Parts: sequence; structure tokens; C-alpha cells
Amino acid sequence: MQSCEYQQLLAPIQQFLGCVTPDAWLVQAARPESLPVLLTDHLICELKAAQSAMFLIRRYAVDEQSAEALLQWLKPYEDFTYRQLGDWQQLAEHKLKKSMLPKASSAYGQELIDKMVLLIKEELHHFYQVLEMMQQFGVHYDKITSSRYAKGLLRHVSTFEPNALVDKLICGAFIEARSCERFARLAPLLPSAIGDFYISLLRSEARHYQDYLSLAQQIAGSDISARVAFFAEVEAELILSPDADFKFHSGVPVASEQAIA
Repeated sequence: MQSCEYQQLLAPIQQFLGCVTPDAWLVQAARPESLPVLLTDHLICELKAAQSAMFLIRRYAVDEQSAEALLQWLKPYEDFTYRQLGDWQQLAEHKLKKSMLPKASSAYGQELIDKMVLLIKEELHHFYQVLEMMQQFGVHYDKITSSRYAKGLLRHVSTFEPNALVDKLICGAFIEARSCERFARLAPLLPSAIGDFYISLLRSEARHYQDYLSLAQQIAGSDISARVAFFAEVEAELILSPDADFKFHSGVPVASEQAIA
């Protein structure tokens, strides 16, 4: 990716996010001993991104048969990640075997399906690519706990529709935007093979953020800037506050805070 294209992708994301990744997090992430957790959590984040998109399609857009096909599509990835079953190298051959049909009652179903199915395909491909990186760098997959990040955003989602869906889409936009920003900041700090891989992800991550945001605006049918600003503050607080659990989306490492004190 050329430097000018790189900057064009990042400029709107930097404006969208309420803060940049703290240097203390980057220092921790660049340490060789952090690489296993960084890659493992990145792997799980790719699956969770696919699962979140699947949930939105199943909950809001498709008929029952299509919903079941989505579950079967993700099952081998979930079996490997949560139950450590199956051969990860076979995942590359696993595809969605059914066209998604929108509910007749959904005014935005087809657009939600089109954007989210593409997102799932790309996230699952990235999942496989992270596994390849883990094998290349001798990182054995072991289950780890989730970070506070996504839950910290989603706990503020509205409880009634369509506001709940709009909020979930805004949260998705922030998660994708933060991932994109961190890939770009991390790339020069990690081994070149991983850095090049992270740069290769920027284009799709930037589009995912834009897709989530445009869907939120379309479904809301009114100005969403106040909700975007609210979630920007929530997200920035999660990124800038002390965090004892180092993960891909974690906050300032507690060790760094203690060192400053």
C-alpha cells in the first residue's frame, strides 16, 4: 500500500476516534513477550467480529433457514476457538453454502445482509491468516479471556428499537476503527512479516468502519452525531484508562501507570 493511500485511509478514522492509542500500550505491545497474547487476542477478535455481524443479520435481516446457515458457517471456527476441536488448516475450505434471504418485513434487510456477509467473509479470512502468522512465529493457540473493551461499549446500547440496532452499529464502527488505527501504529514496531500483514488489513478494516456507520445513519433516518459523540467518549475512556489485562483493545497497561506514579 502506498504511503498516500495509507494516510487517506487513516485520516477519517483518526478524526472519528476520540483519542489515539497511548504510547504506553504500544511499548507493551512491541515487547517480544507480548506477541503470543497479541496474536491470540487478535485471532479471537476476528472471530468475534464475524459473530457480531452474524448476530445482526440473524436478529434483524434474514429468514429462519438463512439464520441456521449462518450458524453452520461459523461453527467450525467456534469449535476450534472455544473447544479446540478440528484442524485449523481445513478452515480455509469452509464456505457459506446458502444465499441469504431477507425478511419481507425488513426495510433495510438486503443492505444489512450485503455489507455484513462481506464483512464476515473477510474477518474469517483474517482469522485464518492470523493462525498462519501464529504458526510462523511458533505461537501455540491457547484459550484466553476476553478484554473489557467490547462489553464496555455494548453496555451503553439502548434497550429499545431501532435505537438498539443503531447503537450496535455505531459500536461496531468504533471497534473496526480502533482496530485499523492500532494495526497502523503497530506495524512498524513488530516483526516485518506481521507488520506487512497488519498494513494489508487496513483497507478492509477502514471499509468495515464506514459500512457500520453508513448503516447506522440509514437505519436511524435522522442525525446520529450525538450518539457517535457519546460512544466516542466511552471508547476513549476504555482506551485511556488503566487496564491490568493486556489485550489487543486494552487500555493503558497498569505497570506503566505504576511506573509513572
